[in-house]
Amino acid sequence: MFFTLISTFVLGLAVAGIILLVNRTIGGRLPRWTTPAAAGLAMLAYTIWTEYDWVDRTTRGLPNGLEVVRTYETSNILQPWTLIAPRINRLVALDRPSIETNENAPRYRKASLYLFARFDQPRELRQIYDCEQNRRIDLLPGETVDPAEIPDAAWEQLSNDPVATEVCGG
Repeated sequence: MFFTLISTFVLGLAVAGIILLVNRTIGGRLPRWTTPAAAGLAMLAYTIWTEYDWVDRTTRGLPNGLEVVRTYETSNILQPWTLIAPRINRLVALDRPSIETNENAPRYRKASLYLFARFDQPRELRQIYDCEQNRRIDLLPGETVDPAEIPDAAWEQLSNDPVATEVCGG
C-alpha cells in the first residue's frame, strides 16, 4: 500500500512536469488549471488501474499447483466506478497437490487453501470436506482430526460452493 501511494504521487509529479514543459514549449498558452488537472487525472487513472489489475498480478505470481477457484467482487459508493464495474477484492486459491483423501473414509478430503486480499498478507487455511453430504470444517494450524468423529453440529453446510466442487473432483 505504501509503494502504491508513493508511485501515485511520483506519477502525478511526472505528469505535472510534462505539462509544465509542454506549456513552456508552446509559449504558455495552456490555462493554469491544466497542470493540476492532468496530474490529478493521471493519479486517479493509475489508482483505478492498480485496483483492478492486482488480481492479474497476483494470479501470475502464484506457484505451480495453486489455482484460483473463487473470487469476491465488491462495490463502494466512495469508488463510484465500482458501481458500474465491480472490482475483485479477494480470491481463494486451491493448492491441488495438497488434496488428500482419507484412506478409511474416501468421502472425506482435506485441502489447503490460500486466501488473498488486497493490501493483506496471504493466509493459508486447511479444510476438511465431506463430499457426500456437501459440508466442510476449518482446521486450526497443526490440528489433525478424524472426520468421522466430528459432531454434525461442527460442520458447515454448503450450497453451490465452487471450492467444494473442485476439492471433491467435480
